[in-house]
Formats: sequence, C-alpha cells, structure tokens
Amino acid sequence: MLKRAYSMFEVKGFDDATWEIEGIATTPTPDRMGDVVEPKGAIFKLPLSLLWQHQSSQPVGEVFSAKPKNDGIPVRARVFKAERFTSTPIRERLLEAWESVKTGLVRGFSIGFSPLESEPLEKGSWSYRYLSWEWLELSLVTIPANSEATIATVKSIDRELLAASGRQPVVKLDEHYLRRARRETRPGVVYLK
Repeated sequence: MLKRAYSMFEVKGFDDATWEIEGIATTPTPDRMGDVVEPKGAIFKLPLSLLWQHQSSQPVGEVFSAKPKNDGIPVRARVFKAERFTSTPIRERLLEAWESVKTGLVRGFSIGFSPLESEPLEKGSWSYRYLSWEWLELSLVTIPANSEATIATVKSIDRELLAASGRQPVVKLDEHYLRRARRETRPGVVYLK
C-alpha cells in the first residue's frame, strides 16, 4: 500500500544557473493525519523521482541528495530545465511546476512510501508511527500536512524570462484521491467535498 506524508517548504532565494530546491522532505513530527514517519527508517536509492502533485505520470525532476537525520531528511532536488525537451506537454509541465514553486503557489513536499514496519501511536488509534519504510518518490504538492520542513534555497535559470512570461499555473487535484478521501473517515479529520 502506498502511503504519503507531507511537509511545507519556503522559497528563500533564486540563482539563475540551475533549477534546484533544497529543504526537508519529512520530519518526525505528527502530520495532520496524526501519523509519524521516522526519518532514519527510510530505505531508498538515489536518484529518487521528483513528481508533480503525486502523479506518477507527471515527473518533473529528481532528488539527487538525501541524508536522513533524527530530526528530518534534508534533500536537494532539481526540476529538469524545460529547454532540454522538445515535447510541448513536457515543457509546459516543467514550467508550470517550476513557476508554481518559485512564486510560492506550491510550497509543499510530500513523500510517497511503502510501509515496511509500523506501530499504532496509541492503542486503538488510527495514527501510526512508520519505523521502517521504502521511499518511492518525492512530490511537489499544493496541500501538505506536515508544516515543519523548509526549503533553504531555490535556484533558477532564466528567471527574468519566466517572470516575464505571464503564465498562470493551474492547480488540479487528482480525482482518484478525491474519491478515496471522500470514502475514508478518521476521527478528527475533516474532508472537503
């Protein structure tokens, strides 16, 4: 079963040489669902896929550095530069992802993982502590649950060109996950309909 845990990041600055993002992928603080993902329990191999809004059909780059620590997983990732691609849909997706992050419209990270070892946080609780987990991907997301992660640096190429483009990013929620969320009920969780 694929699980997700969320964290926030904050755009701190830009460098016109690369499209790189530095920050914290996850922390051991309970997320809004009450789950805890232990950073040192991560099992992964770099590079990891960097996805747009948890859509496996929408890759936007890669995570090339991740160092689990007790208080979180610092990461360095890059959105692939749009000019590398000739396909218009790919170029548009990369530009949308980068512009959304750069302008602060999208400020969340989310890890996609498969639990290997977990335990309930409290007896009879819906919340779990994930002690060991296979890290499958990192996503740029609109609505995160863990608010403790921050991005230290966002690096850009052609900043002036992108700012002058006037493109308006569009945020779309995956209908599959909306349907699933509407079916699930958990104490203390409010689902928007």
